[in-house]
Amino acid sequence: MSASLAILTIGVVPVKEIFPLLAEHVSEEQITHLSLLGKMDPEEVRREYAVDAGEHAIPTRLRDDSLGMVSREKVERDLQGVIEVLDNQGYDVILLMSTADIRGFVARNAILVEPQRIIPPLVASIVDGHQVGVIVPIPELMAQQKKKWQVLENEPYYALAHPYLATEQELIEAGKGLIERGADVLMLDCLGFHQYHRDLLQKALDVPVLLSNVLAARLASELLV
Repeated sequence: MSASLAILTIGVVPVKEIFPLLAEHVSEEQITHLSLLGKMDPEEVRREYAVDAGEHAIPTRLRDDSLGMVSREKVERDLQGVIEVLDNQGYDVILLMSTADIRGFVARNAILVEPQRIIPPLVASIVDGHQVGVIVPIPELMAQQKKKWQVLENEPYYALAHPYLATEQELIEAGKGLIERGADVLMLDCLGFHQYHRDLLQKALDVPVLLSNVLAARLASELLV
């Protein structure tokens, strides 16, 4: 029996963009994508995942393309439930595709790939003292990104550019601004950014560009044997 992969997301994420990265080890028919909130009515999401006192808010893209601020604690609770179901169904690898500050999940049988736990130290080992510039899609993610990249030796520089709303020139200008401030490596840490955006920046600015979802997908693909 061939290896099987489940991709688990919080909201709406165009995961088909990463399928070519997995094709060497698994066919598209053996990849299952589940979204915790992506098929729910946005108003239902806002009711059921409202941020209560003492909880933390994380942003996610909803079915109507709006931004939902949802409870991290409620999302973590329900994601763990989905992981347990997938684990019992016999998937070999479960890839949690999210850049949100969520972690600590458990799978008994499947290999669980958590980018939030794996990607920051991996990027730190890759850049090894270089100055990183991070392009962030929305202001609501800035505090989370600054916390996430504390693992880097040099504090990163940050700029805003949305993968769906910014023009190509606006994205290039965001990267150019980071380079002018001293960045020599750019990081795209949003699931809306894909290889097209990375290639655009590398060609225009002639600097290495890291893409977090590509790093996670390549790692998952190596586990599909």
